[in-house]
Amino acid sequence: MNEAGDAMTDDRQPVRDDGTGPGRTRLLLGGALAVVLLAVIGASGGWVLAGEPDRPDVSSGSAPTGAVPTSAPPAASAAPSTRPAEDRPSGPRSRTPAGLTVPEVVGADFERARQELRDRRLGWRLVFGTGSGRTVERTSPGPGEPVKRGVTVTVWVAGPAPAVTVPDVGALSCSDAADDLVEAGLYPRYRSGRQGPVAGQEPAAGSTARWNDQIALTCGDVPTTSPSPTP
Repeated sequence: MNEAGDAMTDDRQPVRDDGTGPGRTRLLLGGALAVVLLAVIGASGGWVLAGEPDRPDVSSGSAPTGAVPTSAPPAASAAPSTRPAEDRPSGPRSRTPAGLTVPEVVGADFERARQELRDRRLGWRLVFGTGSGRTVERTSPGPGEPVKRGVTVTVWVAGPAPAVTVPDVGALSCSDAADDLVEAGLYPRYRSGRQGPVAGQEPAAGSTARWNDQIALTCGDVPTTSPSPTP
């Protein structure tokens, strides 16, 4: 009886755990599972709060914080770069026209003004006034303005047209006669073409005319009339 009681007493006594038994193993496994579970829960919560840091927010249109910006290649249709401001010329630009210009003849004698225009191979048109004197009052185009060769410059003279003697051009060709008349300040008017020798002029040579007056020229061979036969 005592042996049986002793046996029952031995079964109910607490088992001494020295850290190497099955209880210790179960405790370690349970603790490890708890740590793994907490780590998974923490990582999931952090990922949700962080909003996937590896993926940029394309809806905002801006790069994520801390991302290294990369430069895009230039487009093929991009305009060429302009010159920098420091490379551009500074100071006022020269407005002096290059090439042929109207000479400065205002205040000069109109014959000298005409000669300067002729030297530059420009045409001229003299407009005489009602005042006094032979000086040029103004021109059009104005002095210094750029022009092309052959352009006619109008010259306004203060006084009236002076008198001039009509030259004798009867012995010249029609073209040479026209040159002499222009040189004298007169202008030719052709009655019968511009070819051949001068057969007549009006007013006659030695007459008095004024600048810009016209001299009528008859050029070419004058046909001769044969006498009519007598009955």
